[in-house]
Amino acid sequence: MSVNDDVVKAGVASDADYVGRLFRDFQAADDVNVSSIMPLCMAPYLSLVLHEAKRKSQAIDPSAFDGFSAEAEEVCARARHSLKLFEDTQRHIEGQLQYFQNDIFDKHSDHFLGNTWLWLARKWEKDLGLFTYQGSLVTTSHATAFHLGVEVDKLFRDDDGAYMLDVMQQFGRCFRTLGARTDTRGGETFVHHLSGGSLTSANKRAATYYTQAFSGVPSQAMAGVLTDFQVRMNFIDRAITAGADVRNLEYTVFKIRYVTLYQVLSSLQLLKDDPRYPLSPSADGALEAILDTDAVRTITDGAARQFRNTLMHYNLLSGADTAKVDLTQPVFGLVPQYFPSYDFERLSELVDTCIRETAGALNDWAGSA
Repeated sequence: MSVNDDVVKAGVASDADYVGRLFRDFQAADDVNVSSIMPLCMAPYLSLVLHEAKRKSQAIDPSAFDGFSAEAEEVCARARHSLKLFEDTQRHIEGQLQYFQNDIFDKHSDHFLGNTWLWLARKWEKDLGLFTYQGSLVTTSHATAFHLGVEVDKLFRDDDGAYMLDVMQQFGRCFRTLGARTDTRGGETFVHHLSGGSLTSANKRAATYYTQAFSGVPSQAMAGVLTDFQVRMNFIDRAITAGADVRNLEYTVFKIRYVTLYQVLSSLQLLKDDPRYPLSPSADGALEAILDTDAVRTITDGAARQFRNTLMHYNLLSGADTAKVDLTQPVFGLVPQYFPSYDFERLSELVDTCIRETAGALNDWAGSA
């Protein structure tokens, strides 16, 4: 087995171990908000693991995916690709905006509004769920629909949840074969450290909410997509590191944080650079304040792209120095290859600072605390 295969195998094993402990802690959670809301926040990252592991048959036993239906594979792929945000090469910015408007916004409105027979009561109907942790928005019903990878018509199917249960059971069987165990005695995940009382929910009218959020953007669809960026950042800032030392995070948690930060920053840069989506001076200034820092440039430069690719896809890139790979070190000793001025702890601290600042700036722009 090559060094590359060793890295792939170690990465998948680390992720599978984390997923097993994650669901062990979900099962043990004594608060229904924790066990119901937080899995929605984690959904695209679970799909990322499965989608990429399935493509590494040279290092991973392909029988792990026996019984993984074409339908489940499509759901998994859509959820994984949702993490690319504006870097999605099939949709780009325009496609993501159209998808949000047509498949998220409009279909949710059609499903949840206009259902009461008394027309006077319709102004109290709501079609957007908001979920906050410690006062910060960590997901919405729209963001959940976007990142689950399930077609909205099937998400709203009147089948008592049978469709979703079948897909999730297939995911669970794959994870179990890859090594995830809910009976493990390994370390606690963030779920164990969350305060259920700090998780709250509210329902709003989406059109009203998006009109007020992210001032200076050209459409409600844009505000909706930026709200998704906002909740991604708040989740990795406020929730996933609960109980952990941000300088010494385990592989899966660091990976989720870095990939999310990278994709949000890269997507915001694409938006800023695209003249087809004019922003008001204040909105442009908000983007400039987020993007024009040394930390952001360090995290998103050319070498960092290669680091992101390894975290996303597991395998080493052709330029990696395999002699310097060390499976006993954080991220297999790869950090100094792509960030010569940093060791893992210093990079993780830089990532944490950038996450906190980006989340704060997006919250301010969105008009929320």
